[in-house]
Amino acid sequence: MGGSTVVIGWQLVVALVALVVLAAAAAGFGRLGTSRSSVVAAVRAAVQLAVVAAVILALVRSWWGTVVFVLVMLGVATWTSGRRMTPGHSGLFAGLAIVAGTVPVLAIVLATGTVPLTGIAVVPVAGIVIGGAMSATSLAGRRALDELAARHGEYEAALALGLLDRDAALLLIRRSASDALVPPLDQTRTVGLVTLPGAFVGVLLGSGDPVQAGAAQLLVLVGLLAAETIAVLVAVELVAQGRVRRPHRHPA
Repeated sequence: MGGSTVVIGWQLVVALVALVVLAAAAAGFGRLGTSRSSVVAAVRAAVQLAVVAAVILALVRSWWGTVVFVLVMLGVATWTSGRRMTPGHSGLFAGLAIVAGTVPVLAIVLATGTVPLTGIAVVPVAGIVIGGAMSATSLAGRRALDELAARHGEYEAALALGLLDRDAALLLIRRSASDALVPPLDQTRTVGLVTLPGAFVGVLLGSGDPVQAGAAQLLVLVGLLAAETIAVLVAVELVAQGRVRRPHRHPA
């Protein structure tokens, strides 16, 4: 491999094992209860990435394969986000928020020719945007549902004052759910000063020049910010309308 890329060999294996041990040891030292989860997550990541790499090489050679792969990513993101928000089936409405955030961003970058219309380019960009929209949806939905549960008395009071169900819910949850945008906002504000995110580092490791790396990272950050903002907006609306909710627990 070239000098600017990650060396694939025994060095990589040693580094990965050492990093997993470090994470598990730190969790054990702090009694966080995540030592085993860290090891399992690392092993799963290795297996999944190996499988995904093989699948991508096979699928991205055709547009049908690319579309299928993107749909699978959307399906997994919907399932993951829905489970994070609520154990009920209503969590599957998370897919609406994820799609609402993802589609316009992909449409813009593809329509402008910023990202070429090839499977090998579309799949990673779609994965980044879908992943960001998924995280924002999960966080916004969870916080909105938690806020409604914690402030149920205020919700009932708002209804008593004549507010509609949706308006009463939005009055309580909009502010807390918007906190889901703090991570992407902070990352965008501090990029290059505090962190050098994945797209930037990836282009540099792939022997790209710094200007190309900066352009790629800027596209990713702004695209993520747009996708996550829309996803949060839709997630909050779904909770306010009662489409995403938690099962009622009746007292024993």
